[in-house]
Amino acid sequence: MLIFADTSALFALLVRNDLGHAAAKANFEDLMKQRARLLTSSYVLLETLTLLQRRVSLEAVFDFNHKFMPLLEVVWVDETWHARALQRLQAERSRSLSLTDCLSFEIMEAEEIDTAFSVDRHFSERGFKMAALQED
Repeated sequence: MLIFADTSALFALLVRNDLGHAAAKANFEDLMKQRARLLTSSYVLLETLTLLQRRVSLEAVFDFNHKFMPLLEVVWVDETWHARALQRLQAERSRSLSLTDCLSFEIMEAEEIDTAFSVDRHFSERGFKMAALQED
């Protein structure tokens, strides 16, 4: 099973004092038991690392890079992916939607991924399943 990992769930998972941490951790552990593979983009990594640096510490950035990055498959954004995301952003015409979100949707559609490890409502609004922070 291939799941797309979004910044919102990754941050909640990694930051113990985040309100969604316990649920994110439980859902992540469940995904790992199911042997789910987590795919993300280099834009999501940039967002996640930036949030960790600003809100937590540089040490959290280094820990993420050394301990968590090996668990992720990464789509490294090139000019073509960037153009696709920008085209989608222009078509969507929503200020609440980020370029990173648009790229995530493009990757999910291209890879035929129907589920996101995310709490960002934009995923469910576009018909994707959510595998994050939903307590039983």
